[in-house]
Amino acid sequence: MLINRLPERAVGRYGLAALIGAAGVLCFAPFGLFWLPPIIWGGLFALLLRAETPRQGLLTGFTFGLGFFLCGVSWVYVSLSVFGGMPWWLAGPAAFLFCAVMALFPMAAGWIFKHRQPLHFWQQAILFASLLALGDWIRSWLFTGFPWLALGYAQAPPSPLAGFAPLLGIFGLSWLAALSGALLLRWRSGLPVIGLLIASGWALGQVAWTTPTGEPLRVALVQGNIPQEMKFRPEAFFRTLELYRELIEAHPAQLTLLPETAFPVFLDQLPAPYVEALKTLARRQHGDIIFGTLTGDGNAYYNSAVSLGSSPLQTYSKSHLVPYGEFIPPGFAWFMAYANIPASSFSRGPEKQAPLAVAGQQVAANICYEDVFGNEIIRALPQAGILANLSNTAWFGRSLAQPQHLQIAQMRALETGRPMLRATNTGMTAIVGADGVIQASLPPFTTGVLTGEIRAHGGLTPYGRWGDWPAVGLILVLLVFGLRRRS
Repeated sequence: MLINRLPERAVGRYGLAALIGAAGVLCFAPFGLFWLPPIIWGGLFALLLRAETPRQGLLTGFTFGLGFFLCGVSWVYVSLSVFGGMPWWLAGPAAFLFCAVMALFPMAAGWIFKHRQPLHFWQQAILFASLLALGDWIRSWLFTGFPWLALGYAQAPPSPLAGFAPLLGIFGLSWLAALSGALLLRWRSGLPVIGLLIASGWALGQVAWTTPTGEPLRVALVQGNIPQEMKFRPEAFFRTLELYRELIEAHPAQLTLLPETAFPVFLDQLPAPYVEALKTLARRQHGDIIFGTLTGDGNAYYNSAVSLGSSPLQTYSKSHLVPYGEFIPPGFAWFMAYANIPASSFSRGPEKQAPLAVAGQQVAANICYEDVFGNEIIRALPQAGILANLSNTAWFGRSLAQPQHLQIAQMRALETGRPMLRATNTGMTAIVGADGVIQASLPPFTTGVLTGEIRAHGGLTPYGRWGDWPAVGLILVLLVFGLRRRS
């Protein structure tokens, strides 16, 4: 058996774990090898079975996780050093430490697996999948949450397992993908089960959980491609205003979206004639414009999306802020002294905010990485028929972060049965259908406008109704089954 050929020496064992973890990045965008996770996580399962002690299981999980996150979220260094102005000697260790903290989750899974390893294979496989999926869920909320590269995201369309997303959400997909990896080690009995999962996922993908409502809506998603180093400079402000006005005027639509902080000033600091000009452009199409800007009341200020045009002015303020980027955690003021991050002291918007009633539709706005949190996105349902994400991904340069973020948006569309519109500064600006399929996108790092037609959707998917709890509850039940003492 393959498991008997794995390295015996510690250096080889842990080196192989790190190498397998690093290869796991290929499962996600932009590579999109959705068939690879069973092989990668099957390799981790084999290494854990080969481990002789809980300590070896712990180190195997940690080195796997370290390889995985160092390759998968290396863009953290780019954000801190290249665009955050942090010196390399501090940004490097900070990025490494962040990845090491993320690796604690597979580390804990490895230790628990070996500490409580059952005798029977099927129980082992269920325990393995449950621990990894539970880890993905825990890091989605612990310390404000960072569920980036949860295993389930690798099963975005065209993966046949994507059909489970409207039912079980991203963490249910994590469990299914990890289980498939474990089952590969008993291919005679495991392959039929994997085949059944694939067939079931495909069949579920044919179910219309939600239905189109209303008339098609013509949309325009503006990608300004403003360099991050110029975005907050006063001398570039008026050039930015003129660029966006020209792009809006050249691409009329019922609903126009501009990126996060497209106008990096407070709303009341925008020149009044310019605001009136935008209103006029929107009203010509009997529609509205949504743009990113700053709002505040003197005591607090917010990262907001504001609409204007035919409908009354409305505001959505970002609720889930980015640690260090938008707020400073207690005790870390020293850290921020080495970084040059503008507007890093935002206030949180209300958790529950009404969708924006624009262009005759109900649009649920979310800003930046808020769309990573599916349980928060569904707060706007069932009222909202369209999801809209405004992002400034210039912080991440030409890294993996941009295609990874688009893949996350695919999952939010699939979970909710709603189309997702993404207007970003540098990419990836895209229209994602209610089935999670990317209908159109702009090349990154180009200035342009993506136009198209979408239809709002009504109704609720099971995930839209109940969120993560059915999948998490099932995972916990299966975890208890997997943790039963050896007999």
